[in-house]
Amino acid sequence: MIQKFEYIIAWKKAQDIAVEICSMSADSKNYGFKDQICRAAVSISNNITEGFERNTNPDFNRFLFIALGSCSELKSMSYLAQRINLRDNVKVEKLINQSDEISKINYRLIKTLKPPLTPNP
Repeated sequence: MIQKFEYIIAWKKAQDIAVEICSMSADSKNYGFKDQICRAAVSISNNITEGFERNTNPDFNRFLFIALGSCSELKSMSYLAQRINLRDNVKVEKLINQSDEISKINYRLIKTLKPPLTPNP
C-alpha cells in the first residue's frame, strides 16, 4: 500500500519531466506553444497526486487515465516541436521515451488497482 503520493515512481518521473520541459521552454518566444507543453507536462504529476488523494481506487484509476492522456499530449507536442524546429531530435526522443516510461508505470499501477474479475456463477 502506497502511503504518500511522493512515493509513486510515476509521480517522481512526471515531476522530473515537467521541470525539464519548463526549463527548456523558458526562453521560448512561442508563448502559446510553451504554455501548452508546460501545462501538459505539469498535468501528469498533478493528476497522479489528485487521484491518490481522493483515497478510492476508482477515483485514483480515473485520474491515472487522465495523466495518461497528458503523457500522450506531451508526446504529441514534442513531435510538433521537432517538426517546427523548436527542439532537436535528441531532446525530442528523450522526452518521448520519458513519456512512454511514465505511461507504462501508470498502466501497471492501474492494473494493480483494478479488482480481479470473479466468474459468474
